[in-house]
Amino acid sequence: MTLYRYVALAPDGAQRMGAFDLADEAAVIARIRREGLLPVSVTPADTVRTSRFMTALNMPAVSSGPGLRRGEVVEMMRELSLMLGAGQDLDRSLRYVAESASRPAARVLLGRLRDRVRDGRSLADAMTETGRGFSRLQIGLVRAGEASGTLPAVLADLAAFLEREARQSASLRTAMIYPGVLMVASIGAIVMLLTEILPQFTPLFAENGAVLPLPTRIVIAAGDWVGRYGLLAVLAAIMLGVAARAALRVQSVRLWADGFRLRLPIVGGVSREAMAARLCRTLGTLLCSGVALIPALGIARDVLGNAAGVAALDAAALQARQGGGLARPLASAGLFPKRMTDLLALGEETAQLGPLALRAAEIHEERVRVLLQRLTALLVPGITIVMGALVAGIVSALLLAMIGLNDLAQ
Repeated sequence: MTLYRYVALAPDGAQRMGAFDLADEAAVIARIRREGLLPVSVTPADTVRTSRFMTALNMPAVSSGPGLRRGEVVEMMRELSLMLGAGQDLDRSLRYVAESASRPAARVLLGRLRDRVRDGRSLADAMTETGRGFSRLQIGLVRAGEASGTLPAVLADLAAFLEREARQSASLRTAMIYPGVLMVASIGAIVMLLTEILPQFTPLFAENGAVLPLPTRIVIAAGDWVGRYGLLAVLAAIMLGVAARAALRVQSVRLWADGFRLRLPIVGGVSREAMAARLCRTLGTLLCSGVALIPALGIARDVLGNAAGVAALDAAALQARQGGGLARPLASAGLFPKRMTDLLALGEETAQLGPLALRAAEIHEERVRVLLQRLTALLVPGITIVMGALVAGIVSALLLAMIGLNDLAQ
């Protein structure tokens, strides 16, 4: 017998955790199902302890098996949708997907997935047992598609959902490349001026015994400080970042920090719009695929990426479970855009919560795109002006001193 720890979902969407001392994972999953729960993950107890120990050391735990990358999951969903829509059975479709995978590790994992399906498990159960690479959202949508008999359509929608997320992440990274490179190059130029160029003029000023202008003395002092303590300052900043990251693992600190970030003037607006887009896209996709509201909220909370938003959604889910509706408690939290809560309220009134949530997602995704474009458009000239002013100030301070020496010589 082996002790297995599990995470499961109750019918009301609540997360349950526990442990069973049974022969293998299949027996644990069967036991969880007999208790009326939906298994999410099953892990041997020693693996759980190892993972927690490695997390405490800020090191990644060693995976017990290969995992699928995001692009591979998208390809799997898309190809399965095409094969099943063309009338192929699930076993043959999985065999095709496994054989067409480009990475050996992906072929092994997809082969295990197919073996579990051939043993009589549903695709969602097989994904749950296989574990690596599949999120609760993906498993929940597949389970809903199997229950409603619309698995090909659900897989196509899921592939489109994942592709949309990948495009948004790629566009954000692309938008930040140029400002990041500009910032690094500008800081490097300033450091070079202070530590390499400026020290060559300092002995000349000292030999002539001239009284240097105040800007020149400030620049010389800054260059001396950077030369002596610059490396220590970088190390201190790194240590401060590590300490902040460790502090954010504390729930109360993370809750305060995420709430503060949502209320910042510019970054907060983008964060609120992005959080609303993720919530509405996930919730709408789940509801339109046949998942009930409470389990859908339990899955949607994992995609928010903000502890304050998760707390607000949990409170709203509690009221929705008691029949109080979803939109009103989300609006009272003050963390989500009014446009989103108004559309969700309209969806509740007209029994069209899923479609209107998807419509809200489109609106907020477009809003995020526009805000990021504006932010990037302002960030690049802002960095250029600030860094240019600093470089011009350093050069001007040197020129003032040189002009003073020239006057003294005359």
